[in-house]
Amino acid sequence: MSGKKRSMIFAVGWNLILLTVGAVVLAIGIKAIAIPNGFITGGFSGLSLLIYYVFGGLSPGTWYFVLNIPLFIAGWIFLSRRFFFYSLFGMIVLTVAIDLIPFTIPIHDKLLAALAAGVLIGAGAGTYLHSFGSAGGTDVIAIILNQKFNVRIGRFYFYFNLVLFGFSFGFLDIDIILFSLILSFVVSQVADYFLSMFNQRKMVIIISDKSDSIAKAIFEKLNRGSTFLYGRGAYTGRRKKVIMTVVNNYQLKRLEEAVFNVDSDAFFITENTFNVIGKGFSRRKLY
Repeated sequence: MSGKKRSMIFAVGWNLILLTVGAVVLAIGIKAIAIPNGFITGGFSGLSLLIYYVFGGLSPGTWYFVLNIPLFIAGWIFLSRRFFFYSLFGMIVLTVAIDLIPFTIPIHDKLLAALAAGVLIGAGAGTYLHSFGSAGGTDVIAIILNQKFNVRIGRFYFYFNLVLFGFSFGFLDIDIILFSLILSFVVSQVADYFLSMFNQRKMVIIISDKSDSIAKAIFEKLNRGSTFLYGRGAYTGRRKKVIMTVVNNYQLKRLEEAVFNVDSDAFFITENTFNVIGKGFSRRKLY
């Protein structure tokens, strides 16, 4: 088997694992906590629950499947076939898991239940969105908006849910809606955290009179490249080589030691960055 084929099989398997684990964790949050407490989970899963609470008929998983049909048509048009088929797999796993999970998690305090459900649902969504697919629903809309307009996925979830909860006031008790709002806020925060936790990097700007020696130390001790930005001191008027480099969280302390071992008077400026695309970091993600 060639290396390219082996790599492709691994990539497909890894994506299917992410989709399966994420969908099952999300389904546990919905079926084991949200539904027993009467919460609206947000997104199309929340819309399917609202329809289920009000009209009954089909199971929550089946309602979710029916609502996804027009969204998958949009995904077929605006996103790739790879995304379509991965998302179809994720949606089927989520639909089946919601209907088949037999247990509930006995949390008697509504606030604690909302927090626990939000963590599970957000963790599940953040996990499967690391793949090249989704679990359907608002994920399809969120990814289209993220790809086209750089709208943060978690933020889109929250605003969509505000509209959904607005419609819920005519059907559900206001306390349940307020607990559901807390749940949706936790989902948006946890989903964004899971999406960024593997990509978060530190961009470091270093200003020193020994920039060449520092750049050499960065390469030798951290095996990390750097870039010179040419600036001029505002007070002295002297030209300086300003170093810019990007490291992960674990390398930051080593970088600090490497810099100050060369120049104890250096300026060391650290900035969080949540997505670095390029050699040695993340590859561009195309849906």
